[in-house]
Amino acid sequence: MDLTHTPEEDDFRARLRAWLAEVLPTLPPPPSPDDWPGRRAYDLGWQRRLHDAGYGDVHWGTSPTVRLIFLEETERAGAPYVGASFVGLLHAGPTIAAEGTEAQRERWLPPILRGDEVWCQGFSEPGAGSDLAALRTRAHRDGDHYVVNGSKIWTSHAEVADWCELLVRTDPGAPRHRGISWLAMRMDAPGVTVRPLRTLAGSTEFAEVFLDDVRVPVAHRVGAENDGWRVTMVTLSFERGTAFVGEVVACHRVLRELAAEARRNGRWDDPALRRALGRLYAEFRALWRLTQWNVGEAEHGGGVPGVTGSVLKLAYSHARQRLYDTAADVLGTEALDLDRPWVLDRLSSLSYTIAAGTSQIQRNIVAERILGLPKGR
Repeated sequence: MDLTHTPEEDDFRARLRAWLAEVLPTLPPPPSPDDWPGRRAYDLGWQRRLHDAGYGDVHWGTSPTVRLIFLEETERAGAPYVGASFVGLLHAGPTIAAEGTEAQRERWLPPILRGDEVWCQGFSEPGAGSDLAALRTRAHRDGDHYVVNGSKIWTSHAEVADWCELLVRTDPGAPRHRGISWLAMRMDAPGVTVRPLRTLAGSTEFAEVFLDDVRVPVAHRVGAENDGWRVTMVTLSFERGTAFVGEVVACHRVLRELAAEARRNGRWDDPALRRALGRLYAEFRALWRLTQWNVGEAEHGGGVPGVTGSVLKLAYSHARQRLYDTAADVLGTEALDLDRPWVLDRLSSLSYTIAAGTSQIQRNIVAERILGLPKGR
């Protein structure tokens, strides 16, 4: 694997770094975490700045290596996170770019890139748990529309979204992995009801979504009817393979900050804590090298991350939890203060072994698709 960069890639890094240094000091302060309309406007405003500067299409209009450089540099510079644009930029957009028709790409990609529209993800269901293929939301054909009934849960950014990447069962008689379709559904369509969910950390970035006779044009299906499981695997390959890249870089920054705080408050004298920080540093360096490996594999696979994204997602989820458990050790009794840095991050880290496919699911994927082990009975 060649980890060196071309002159063009080095030039891209230098130009991006200079632009960030110029623009970031001019940004207004972010809104309150509870102000979702304000957060939507702030996140879309940042995406519009990126678009106007020529960086809007970096998530799917460039090579995986350039995408990695972009995520690395923006995180290191402390640029705003994608926020409400997460699903559109990192899930739905890349999927439509890879699997959509020319008309679909022309309709949906420019508004995502310009920061005009927000997407949410309608995959999980209350009765399916970790088994995504057990979804029961139904869609039957009625002329040139599907009529959709069912419900979704943990729907990211649903309360401020314009569109939803929606998985539905279009052939209940087919084997469960073969009767699924991937639809793009407007969130303001009649019959869509959104009920926000409050997380352990107090935020409401997830919601329940109820669908009652919602009509979705057949033209909004990405991929063939009943081929949605394959399209979904493309979506999940982006979600697991590249969506966490910026967060891996952020964890390096948190480690440095934890070491500085431990020196300040006297916890640095504890050899067990220093050992834990050193081990985490080694883990995140290894995760960064794994990220580079995945990017190299994607370069040779048409830009779509491979199954090794599950290795990254699995290892990163648990490393992140250990990182913030160590942060609690650094803070001591102040780890109970929700206003202290890292405390809410520790609470949110608990979800990482569930989101984007549970750790149990990732272990199955690694065992069966990478190691070639037999399926469990």
